Amino acid sequence: MKPHHILTEIHLYHPPQSLGHLYLADSPQPGAQLEVAGQQYTVLERRHRYQLQANHYQLHHHIALYVQPALGAINTMGSIGNENCEYNAHSALLRCAINPDGPCKDCVFFLPKTNISPF
Repeated sequence: MKPHHILTEIHLYHPPQSLGHLYLADSPQPGAQLEVAGQQYTVLERRHRYQLQANHYQLHHHIALYVQPALGAINTMGSIGNENCEYNAHSALLRCAINPDGPCKDCVFFLPKTNISPF
């Protein structure tokens, strides 16, 4: 059985612009990686549009995905950025609060992580 493909509109979050439409077999969750025209993106937000038909809401035409360019490789903690830095956000979407766009290499805000265990 062939999977049902859904028309998905891809939007770049910042700067706002449309990257076009794709037919996807599934709808990626926020944090998932998506390739569009050879470029890797991270899904930030997914929006569905519904229409009331015969007393039921049904998916209306397409889904919109808001993406940002992939920031880097996922480290051993499942996040991006330098895992040895105290300011690491432990997120696949954001490196840190101080320097979210990076790069981590030669960052003036780097603070080595202290391994103080409360146990």
